Amino acid sequence: MRKLLFLVLGAAVITTAACSHQKEKAGNMIKKQAFGQLPDGREAYLYTLKNDSGMTVKLTNYGAAIQSIMVPDKEGKPGDVIFGYDSVSGYVNGTQFYGATIGRFANRIAKGTFTLDGKVYHLPINDGVNTLHGGPKGFYKRLWTAEPMETKDGPAVKMTYVSRNGQEGFPGTLTTTVTFTLEKDNALRIHYTATTDTPTVINLTNHAYFNLSGDMNKQITDEDLMINADYYTPVNSTQIPTGQISPVAGTPMDFRKMTEIGARINENNEQLKYGHGYDLNWVLNDFDGKIRKAAEVYDSSSGRILEVYTDQPGIQFYSGNALNGSQVGIGGVAYKFRTALTLETQHYPDSPNEPKFPTTTLLPGQTYNTTTIYKFSVR
Repeated sequence: MRKLLFLVLGAAVITTAACSHQKEKAGNMIKKQAFGQLPDGREAYLYTLKNDSGMTVKLTNYGAAIQSIMVPDKEGKPGDVIFGYDSVSGYVNGTQFYGATIGRFANRIAKGTFTLDGKVYHLPINDGVNTLHGGPKGFYKRLWTAEPMETKDGPAVKMTYVSRNGQEGFPGTLTTTVTFTLEKDNALRIHYTATTDTPTVINLTNHAYFNLSGDMNKQITDEDLMINADYYTPVNSTQIPTGQISPVAGTPMDFRKMTEIGARINENNEQLKYGHGYDLNWVLNDFDGKIRKAAEVYDSSSGRILEVYTDQPGIQFYSGNALNGSQVGIGGVAYKFRTALTLETQHYPDSPNEPKFPTTTLLPGQTYNTTTIYKFSVR
């Protein structure tokens, strides 16, 4: 594993060096604008990326978040397919992680506690009895440094954040970069890297909420979903994995073929009851550290298709069960129950406490290196 990490790092360094001389041209392809002030007076910015295939992506350096994704429908009409806020104040005050980069550790850690190299670490609790998405001031509540870049694959923005030793209880000073590249074929590539000076745990993802219809008042239950997974990780009543890896066959978690999201969402199933709908980790097939197709969503009303590719071992499918209209997003729309879904590529929840799960430990001298791609098309 360590050898693979170093090989990938070498490729990443070459790519960055090759592109850095072009960043002066990035102003022609990437628009930067003010996005509001934080309570401490610092400025946040919004970056707009466009390609020649009709796709526009907007990013903010607060939370390294995707604020908007505009893609054409089957008639060629562009529409926004994710949740976001009109200004940075929404992200500062929001509670639903819209489009944000999640870290240091995505998903849940049981009782906010884990042991690494014999030392017990305690994290702030922000989800019942557990820690969720790195704690109440995780990466999604931090201002990142942004660098627009023009690459051979399309316009990009590289976001960087240094998380100091002890922040939110995690060990080690962690330096993280997330590079968002809008490619020519309407794919948004998200590439993460991180290094640490002390052994730590890490699990990064993006928390975009998708509604492919473009109508944010419409539930996503009639969209079709495929997840390339034969197994999932069942949870207990606090949504912490039991440690088991169970087959999806014969359960409402079987999305190996395109299936309407709402077809089984209200079945009398213990796992669905715990999450008030879908909120589980699927064990993706063919995990070998290489990028492969993980999931696909199709909305028949718009004709839009979303394909998700990743090199990660798992994906969290969440059907927007906690959305209740209290969060008002772009254009004054109140985001309501099940009007969006997330597909968060990841390592399994609570991995630091489950030695049978793929490791999330990062050591000094290693580089955390992973890629996820959200690709859009129509039919």
